[in-house]
Amino acid sequence: MRILVTGGAGFVGSNLALALADESHDVTVLDDFSAGNFVNLVKFKGDVIGANCHTEPTGPFDIIFHQASITDTTVTDQHRMMVNNVEGFRQVLSWAAAWKARVVWASSAAVYGNMAPPMTETSTPHPLNVYGYSKMVMEHVARLWHKQTGLPCVGLRYFNVYGPGEQHKGKFASMIFQLAQQMKAGHRPRIFRDGTQKRDFVWIDDVVQANLKAAEISSGEVFNVGSGMAESFNAVVAALNVVMHTNYEPEFIDNPYHFFQNHTEANLERSMRVLGYAPRAGLMEGVREYYGSGSL
Repeated sequence: MRILVTGGAGFVGSNLALALADESHDVTVLDDFSAGNFVNLVKFKGDVIGANCHTEPTGPFDIIFHQASITDTTVTDQHRMMVNNVEGFRQVLSWAAAWKARVVWASSAAVYGNMAPPMTETSTPHPLNVYGYSKMVMEHVARLWHKQTGLPCVGLRYFNVYGPGEQHKGKFASMIFQLAQQMKAGHRPRIFRDGTQKRDFVWIDDVVQANLKAAEISSGEVFNVGSGMAESFNAVVAALNVVMHTNYEPEFIDNPYHFFQNHTEANLERSMRVLGYAPRAGLMEGVREYYGSGSL
């Protein structure tokens, strides 16, 4: 099939583009390289278009995997966030309608805010920041578009994704990556006190798996993509100590963010039943594989 991956130089997008190319699909990446990194695509053999989602590539495409987005959750510029994420998405959907293409796109667990875990897709969203709000609006747009066109438009609510390909994100990379870099530099890992806050950390290969499975169904739904298991920041430090053969104690610091999610955990019942999604890696397995890849 002919496939377009927007945001294909980014973390999830590049891993997805490489996996699709390995399956011998005709893959085109669209990315303006404002947040992605060319290093992620050095091994990619498909076409790369250096532009944003307002520049229409030469279609048609059979599937669009829409990964392009501002993913920095600390951005407070509401206009910038909504124009980039929501209006960019509308543009992509207009292409999909013209091409009769199916769409798989990246939503986020940020739509849940601080609701009680485990988080279920049928819960009413309550985002804490404009990033989460933009994803919630994108979900409304996707449902309406699916209803109007009848074309598949599957949203995936990513939880805390980690793995090779995120190095370019710096302080916006996963906590697993950031803490590992501090420990490799000989420093105690700094985490918000008291380290008991929890996240659903999901291995990048499982996120790619979810995207591929989502491309096989014909709905307008959203699905959780996580490991289904919440782990504390203290547990992350412990796992890193095991694989890195270190013995660092955390250094606790105050949390400066008022929109902080204290506990995220995906309810995967619908994802497993409808998509056939089955996460392979828990925290220890993922950290071990990440470290063994040489990318951590």
